[in-house]
Amino acid sequence: MQHGKYRFIVGFLALPVIVYAIFVISPFVQAFQISMTDWSGLVGTAKFVGLDNFERLWNDSDFWNALRHNIYMLVAVPIVTLAMGLFFAFMLNVGGKRRKNEVVTGVAGTKFYRFVFFFPQVISITIIAVIWWNVYNPDPQDGMLNSLLSTVGLDSLTNAWLGEKSIALLCIMVVMIWANVGFYVVLFSAAMASIPRDIYEAALLDGADRFQTFFRITLPLLWDTVQTGWVYMGIIAMDAFALVQIMSVNMGGPNGATDVMPLRLYVTAFTNSQFGYASAMGIAMLIVTMAFAILTMRFARRERIEF
Repeated sequence: MQHGKYRFIVGFLALPVIVYAIFVISPFVQAFQISMTDWSGLVGTAKFVGLDNFERLWNDSDFWNALRHNIYMLVAVPIVTLAMGLFFAFMLNVGGKRRKNEVVTGVAGTKFYRFVFFFPQVISITIIAVIWWNVYNPDPQDGMLNSLLSTVGLDSLTNAWLGEKSIALLCIMVVMIWANVGFYVVLFSAAMASIPRDIYEAALLDGADRFQTFFRITLPLLWDTVQTGWVYMGIIAMDAFALVQIMSVNMGGPNGATDVMPLRLYVTAFTNSQFGYASAMGIAMLIVTMAFAILTMRFARRERIEF
């Protein structure tokens, strides 16, 4: 009976595991093999160089510049996105005024707000990048942001935005947050809907305010969802290729101010034809992403709260 049980499990999982190994694990193994060569992308040109590509990577200032920008995104984008998602979800679910027969309710127009917040999720990242590139356009006539500032008499605040080295990366991070916060509003709203209303009602009747309700009830009960969202947003922050490629000046400019690891990898492989070196960058990206996920899951772990 026991052997039959295991045969069923193995038979049930064998095909998915094989498919996963072929299409997920195998490319990582091949990337590591390529990273040990000086392959230029042409058949028969690969030459084994050992760890030379990784040694070169360690001394590459452009790579460290790109990694530093990814780390900035890794810290700022998840924190701001999840904080905004939690705040808006809380207001849409339990942040409204008390009504008749309802102690806990969301703000008026909740359904409309959910639609507005989620709308960026139905737009492709390419379209989002093009829209915001036009928003940041420095031309006072064509640039939406500068045009708006000029219209309301704030000409002193107009800027080159993506052409200004000190704020170009920040402008792109704003777009990343705008594009993703709606997803977490919906995700956290669904998680909050599963929390029994009796808990909120008891807390409010005992005199708890909205601040205490959020930090003593909502956040602890949503912590597993927040933890998962943090890992997911970290991965998005590491993979900022499309936005940077489309929105930045000369792909990573001005003067490398918006360069990120995926873009550096792309340029190295498809512009400079250094596929071996680019694969080493890919391995470095994998290590950084995995380290972030492991540290997040380790240090953000809390005891489960059952209700």
